[in-house]
Amino acid sequence: MNKKLLLPAVAFAVLLGLQTIAINAFAQGPGPGGPGGPAGPSAAGARRGPSLPPIPLAGDTSHSITRFFTPSTPIKKAPDAGGFIQRWLVLEPVKKNDKGNSLMTESYLKTTLAANNFSADYNSIPTNGETIRLAGQDLKWRALDSRDFNFNLFHLSYATNTTRNGVLYWLVTVINCNEDIKNVRLSAGPNSAGMFWVNGNEVLIVPGDKDVIADLATSSPLTLKKGKNVVRVAIMNGQGMANFCLRFLNENGSPVKNFTTSYE
Repeated sequence: MNKKLLLPAVAFAVLLGLQTIAINAFAQGPGPGGPGGPAGPSAAGARRGPSLPPIPLAGDTSHSITRFFTPSTPIKKAPDAGGFIQRWLVLEPVKKNDKGNSLMTESYLKTTLAANNFSADYNSIPTNGETIRLAGQDLKWRALDSRDFNFNLFHLSYATNTTRNGVLYWLVTVINCNEDIKNVRLSAGPNSAGMFWVNGNEVLIVPGDKDVIADLATSSPLTLKKGKNVVRVAIMNGQGMANFCLRFLNENGSPVKNFTTSYE
């Protein structure tokens, strides 16, 4: 036989032999119900591999509100080191079925919020734990402190197993001042669109599809008066994350921190 033809044949035979050895050394018996399994002729000698450990589901499946928030207490709370307000009374989300964030123009926001307002008195302070009827839905007010500088509304919806897309959120907090704090600006970063009021007056509107960016938009100068000041927020979101952050800045652009927050 020609040596050139013999070499490939020998190589093939060696390879086949190695494959047979590998199969005998490492193959495991078939699983239940398969050919040669318990229902087949070789069940008595079959070897089953070890059971795989359960694969945990990705992310948080507990719907625990304490992962991102803590229940507020009657003790007044200062803003965080960056001046961000973490304590809010928040109403469970109002389902609006708005699927597109681009629809949220300034006129659309004003019309929608006016038609789905929990109170025409913009200085009203909801009661923690109370349930109200709004837009045909029974919704609960919760007093919560965010664990982060921002208040993540999507995480709130997930934790309470409520609506997450096409939603409107109402929030209220009380700012307590020992003296008048003049010439400050409300500074906010909503996702995706929002409106903001201080002591009953609209001070800022942010339409459109925005991401949460600290100090994305600021109001005209205003005064936080001595005593209680009521801040109201409305956040609307179609799809994706719903979120916002808020603080006050002084004339130099530095965070204002000489006040406390409460929910009553």
